Amino acid sequence: MFDSFEANLAFYDRIMSLMGLPPLDRRDGEQMRVLHTYANREVLRYFFLDEALFNEAVRAAAAIDYRDLVPYMRMEEGFRETLDALAPRYGLAVCTNRSTSMDLVLESFGLARYFGCVMTASKVANPKPHPEPLLRVIDHYGIAPAEALFVGDSDVDRQSAQAAGVPFIAYKANLPAFARIGRHEEILELLG
Repeated sequence: MFDSFEANLAFYDRIMSLMGLPPLDRRDGEQMRVLHTYANREVLRYFFLDEALFNEAVRAAAAIDYRDLVPYMRMEEGFRETLDALAPRYGLAVCTNRSTSMDLVLESFGLARYFGCVMTASKVANPKPHPEPLLRVIDHYGIAPAEALFVGDSDVDRQSAQAAGVPFIAYKANLPAFARIGRHEEILELLG
């Protein structure tokens, strides 16, 4: 959907600043992977093992207005056109480890109307890679896991799909998958 790396990095850098800590090092591949793929509380737990610091970081995160970070996000090329083609034929959903910012992001980009279900980390007890978010989407549409497709760009997405029994399509990622695509419109070819 979006290249949200810069928005995610800016968000966690703001938390670090509020905590009186230096910004994160974008050259640290493991830190960048964690902050870009896991749910907020898991990312904060990764950075703040001490319970008091973790709680302080959670409070700092809650003080950040995500509207300031939306301009850092870039919609992937061809995404809206792909949604235009899919929406009349399929029920579409978002399944993300974002917590409270997803509705704001969808509204900001004029995309909310495409999705009948928006499942975020704040709506489940167990965010991805647990299967719960995907299973909730499947339940929403009343379909079997094999009748759904999950397009994702991380191993966390792949693990969630596998655990839920949903065929996984890897987007711009060399991951084990039912299929791999490099552009959103390629899903139209897969669906025929």
